[in-house]
Amino acid sequence: MTDEIRLSDHGHLEITSSDADCLAVLATYEPGEGKPPAHFHPQQEERFEVLTGMLRVETDGTTTDHAAGESFTIPAGTVHRMWNGGTVTTTARWETRPALRSEEWFRGLDRLARDASALGKARPDALGFAAHAARHRDEFRLVVPGPRPLGDVVVRALGAVAGLIRR
Repeated sequence: MTDEIRLSDHGHLEITSSDADCLAVLATYEPGEGKPPAHFHPQQEERFEVLTGMLRVETDGTTTDHAAGESFTIPAGTVHRMWNGGTVTTTARWETRPALRSEEWFRGLDRLARDASALGKARPDALGFAAHAARHRDEFRLVVPGPRPLGDVVVRALGAVAGLIRR
């Protein structure tokens, strides 16, 4: 299994193994992308080993840089986001435990990113993303400014609207 899953114009994944216990990927982050949205995984822990470059990680508002050779874990329920904060390509081994439907989540993001690119857009439309995120609440929750559940409420509402529009 070596197909590339595009996350954005600056990042992609290659699935190295996938079963119920663990989704393992090789992640590549090119320089130049801004911060992704803050989010958390309600039931999943993520483990990263930086292989090349530097991965900038924000967890609960604290930013840390992890260089090649360093490993770190994001516990379930921890608000975080990460990006290439350097000037060279970053690669990392990334494991998500338990896998749940994370592979389906990432493949859906790939479809959304490719569809947006085909339309000349840099990012997927908000309704399409919200509909996808609403279907994957066990794997992903967006965090927006305000009370913690607010992001989930916004995504679920937008997802419902998207479902009505696309019928």
